[in-house]
Amino acid sequence: MAFSDQFLEELRSRAGLVDVIGRRVKLQRKGREHQGLCPFHKEKTPSFTVNEEKGFYHCFGCQSHGSVFDFVMETEGLNFPEAVEKLAGEVGMDVPRDTPEERERQKKRQTLLEVVELAADEFERTLRMPEGRPGLEYLQQRGLSDETIKRFRLGYAPEGRNRMKTALARENVDEDLMIAAGMVIKPDDYGRGDRGGPPRDPYDRFRGRVMFPIQDRRGRIIGFGGRIIGNGEPKYLNSPETPLFQKRNTLYGLHLATPSARKDETLIVTEGYMDVIALAQAGFPGAVAPLGTALTEDQIQLLWKIVREPILCFDGDAAGGRAAAKAAERALPHLKPGYGLRFATLPEGQDPDDLVKSGGTNAMQTVLDEAQPLSEVLWQLESGGRMPSAPEARAGLEARLKDQTRRIQDGTVRAHFSRLFGERLWPNGTGGGSWSGNRGGNRGGNRGGSWRNNQTNAPNVHISGDQARRHLDAVEIRKTALLAAMINHPDYFDEMAEALGTIEFSAVELDNLRQQVLNTLAENPGLDSAGLITHLNQSGYAVILDRILSPDDNGHMFFARPDAERDLVLSGWRESWRIIRSEELVLEIEEAKRVSRENPSEEASRHLRMLMQHKLALMAEDDDAQTGT
Repeated sequence: MAFSDQFLEELRSRAGLVDVIGRRVKLQRKGREHQGLCPFHKEKTPSFTVNEEKGFYHCFGCQSHGSVFDFVMETEGLNFPEAVEKLAGEVGMDVPRDTPEERERQKKRQTLLEVVELAADEFERTLRMPEGRPGLEYLQQRGLSDETIKRFRLGYAPEGRNRMKTALARENVDEDLMIAAGMVIKPDDYGRGDRGGPPRDPYDRFRGRVMFPIQDRRGRIIGFGGRIIGNGEPKYLNSPETPLFQKRNTLYGLHLATPSARKDETLIVTEGYMDVIALAQAGFPGAVAPLGTALTEDQIQLLWKIVREPILCFDGDAAGGRAAAKAAERALPHLKPGYGLRFATLPEGQDPDDLVKSGGTNAMQTVLDEAQPLSEVLWQLESGGRMPSAPEARAGLEARLKDQTRRIQDGTVRAHFSRLFGERLWPNGTGGGSWSGNRGGNRGGNRGGSWRNNQTNAPNVHISGDQARRHLDAVEIRKTALLAAMINHPDYFDEMAEALGTIEFSAVELDNLRQQVLNTLAENPGLDSAGLITHLNQSGYAVILDRILSPDDNGHMFFARPDAERDLVLSGWRESWRIIRSEELVLEIEEAKRVSRENPSEEASRHLRMLMQHKLALMAEDDDAQTGT
């Protein structure tokens, strides 16, 4: 089966080499590459590297080398078409079939690429001709140098209904191809004369506009944006959707921005073409922009293929604020460990171009350095930048934040957002109820305890050093049982994932396994225990997995066994989770008492009181659980 270069390039980009390999190999970032233990031969020192930018993996030990397709073929025993179909299914792409009709479509697409390239050449030539003076003067007034104009291949579409149509006809381009490429508009019946005469002739789409060629990730021109000179509407006009050009998964300037963004790990998302160009000229080449619409989910995923935390830098006005809020809302369901968004706030009424001109590169760099994470932006959006004083207002804010947090699909990220918001809403541990933001509504354990009491009379808790060590050992055993239960009973993911996401093991290998389990189940809903264990074994966790699933380790934890009755799994899991939280609090209280004795301060006392209140709340929860209330 033959696949077009364009389809394979799109599939490579969407699948992501690091993402695909990272499901089987634990990778660590090393500069511009990732490194891990080779999956093709046994080794103790990592010699396996993955270069996302260049699109290949390489092992310096066994010399294995290839693309994302080669990796899937080697690890899963598939041939090339099967590997392509598997990856396409994972990212939701339809596989084109090798039919005469498909071959004709691919031939037409290649022809359309040639048509828009001819159009770009014509726009560039016109800009330097007398009839292009209005466009050139506009660009020069905006402060663009000749070098910048050439780098971004800027041009001009003069007034006149048939200038581009005539130019393309000289190159023997068929009129139907001009229409299919979006360069010429064919009027429908509505465009006929007032008396119902014959349809008008096709005419140029772009007239009297400065032209911005839009390139794909390989640098090929696929469409255009045009800004009108003088008054008129619309101010900006884009090419229509064509077989080449889809706005939802295209970013202006991405081809030019990618090398710098990967090198500096900084990718700036602005609102418009001129922002991208002005930033590049000012020394910020890693800038891109959506195409006249709010940032889409496809575009966010595309950004994450290049850097882990792109910076959204929208205009400092109401429209910019709405664009930032929309981007935050669309990103939430797709957040995963290590990937997020940051938001840079521009001075009110200014865009990046204005700021660079008025304050120079230092002013722009300061704005970027002060960019806030998505969690902070979410807090600001829901709270309005202030903490409500009235309990009912604070409860309303809590409800809104819970609704937002529940939209996060990754259990680990969701747990951290919930814990952050819970601590911020109730800094003294006196909140009104358990904080629960899991995707299953009210199911699952809570993260920070149920802080329902604001009492000052705390129980007298004291344990010795030996007791503390025994507590720690017992806590680790119970944590391991919780992890084993998730592996043996993954159908309880919704109920268990949130709490498991907040647990930290003292053993690094256990903590890594916990993260792998959560991520695998979040990405593969419906995966059964056998499939999960197979995947974990193939991902390098065979030894630690064999230990924690051994009856010798968890035999006394009935709910963690693979043959445990279903109605006992969840009740036993929740009971162990309550005990873990209680025992960890005992240790934290003992440590807080020691600090308070050795370094008395108001801060130390406040922290100790908060822990005592948490302990009281947990005791109340235990009483409720035992009485069934």
